[in-house]
Amino acid sequence: MDNRTTLQVNNQSSKQLWLDKTMTFPRIPVLSPPRVSRCVFCAFSRPLAPAKSTHRPRLHRQQASPFSSSSVQQNWLLPVKEARATVKGRPRIAKGGSTRGTTVIWGDYGLRLRSHDRRITATQLRVGEEVVKRRLRGTNFRFFSRFAADIAVYEKPQESRMGTGKGKFSHWACRLPVSRILFELSSNSHEQVVRDAFRLAAAKLPGLWEFVKKGDPPVMGITPLKTATTESDLRRPRKKLPLEHTAQRLPGST
Repeated sequence: MDNRTTLQVNNQSSKQLWLDKTMTFPRIPVLSPPRVSRCVFCAFSRPLAPAKSTHRPRLHRQQASPFSSSSVQQNWLLPVKEARATVKGRPRIAKGGSTRGTTVIWGDYGLRLRSHDRRITATQLRVGEEVVKRRLRGTNFRFFSRFAADIAVYEKPQESRMGTGKGKFSHWACRLPVSRILFELSSNSHEQVVRDAFRLAAAKLPGLWEFVKKGDPPVMGITPLKTATTESDLRRPRKKLPLEHTAQRLPGST
């Protein structure tokens, strides 16, 4: 070993002694050994959990819905897609009789169906509404439509084979039972002007229509409920029951 090597060793030893004297290390407490689970194999075979990152992932706009109880994908502003094609069906007719929807509620005048039930398309509803608004243009009025076209109508070409499905979507329509009011109107115009507007609208719609005013009696079927005819009379069977015949032949009690 040469002189240069001995000088380096002496310098290193002197530095170590000086560090040991000047530096004081804290006293490390003696910790108890970690608790080991009973199943040593299961404890050491579990994968280590990944380290938690401080980066917070950005939520999508659809996932952040703290004030909604519905699911994220549903939106009540958008129309719900139908799972199956709707059936055209027929207008609902109450078997026991009903007067619902046969009187004017919101406006002062109305247009009521007088013939049998119909299926009116969305185009016919729009044309009838446009005719009324065009006739009353420049006046102060409010227009009400009691029905909306919510029935999907599908069509198939002629001479198509069976088993080709229901067909393609054609148009929207609504079911209108008998004696139901379709349009209502509240206006300061003269009654004759409103009558003329509804007359033009009825010419664009299928079936027979009549002009009604607020306060007119309701209609059950095609029979108006006036003072002589009541709803209870129409609900009773027209043919008298055997009990009624026997009750008429019994003498009156004194």
